[in-house]
Amino acid sequence: MGMDARWQPVVQTTVDRLHVRVYKSRDAMGAAAAAEVVNKMKQVQARKGRVRMVFAAAPSQNELLMHLCRAEGVDWSRVEAFHMDEYIGLPEDSPQRFSYYLQEHLFRHVQLGQVHLIRPNGDPERECARYAQLLSEAPIDIVCLGIGENGHIAFNDPGVANFDDPAVVKSVCLDEKCRQQQVNDGCFPDLASVPKTALTLTVPALMSADYLIGVVPGPTKREAVRRALTGPVSADCPASILRRHQDGALYLDTDAYGVSEYAGD
Repeated sequence: MGMDARWQPVVQTTVDRLHVRVYKSRDAMGAAAAAEVVNKMKQVQARKGRVRMVFAAAPSQNELLMHLCRAEGVDWSRVEAFHMDEYIGLPEDSPQRFSYYLQEHLFRHVQLGQVHLIRPNGDPERECARYAQLLSEAPIDIVCLGIGENGHIAFNDPGVANFDDPAVVKSVCLDEKCRQQQVNDGCFPDLASVPKTALTLTVPALMSADYLIGVVPGPTKREAVRRALTGPVSADCPASILRRHQDGALYLDTDAYGVSEYAGD
């Protein structure tokens, strides 16, 4: 993917170890992030032969996934794909399931080597163990993630996130702000419709990846982004841990970054 001039960042900075790049539009943000993901994919494939990736499922990822599907020169047959969380209790064919979202936005558009879906509706603890085993068979190379309005990564909400979690996958109860975001995103008609429990990859599982690429657009994410970048690294804002990753990049639009709110911008 060549880098179009329209995709150049309006702000580039580094917070601790985390590279932060801000773009004028969601499309530019998604295109630039996709170019970086493709670059990392090709590096890993050249080194290892295949690449193991974890994808977030949320409207915030729309532009990234659209540009990934359009990318040229990607050998998707050498990609093993996982997703990072899933609701418990939704019907198998529910359009609100994250597996459905990824099927519609990525998996059905490219010819992946392997796709591993979380199947949460049997015994959740057994499913945690099964999925953890799949994830642990080899290192995770790339994680593509977002940040929630409450600062969560995957479904590791404030008060639940554990930066030293011994688990790889666990069941969690979702906090109300997390569930309200699903309504705000248009995924559910009202709060009562949003499941209260889910399975999620833990913070250490996400942080174990060689590369982290975050994509976070929109004004509703601005406070979470501010806390993640300027507050303490704390489980009170789980996304703050991204600043500790050895090779992480955060792609934002100006609505999420709030350019004028940062001194010197």
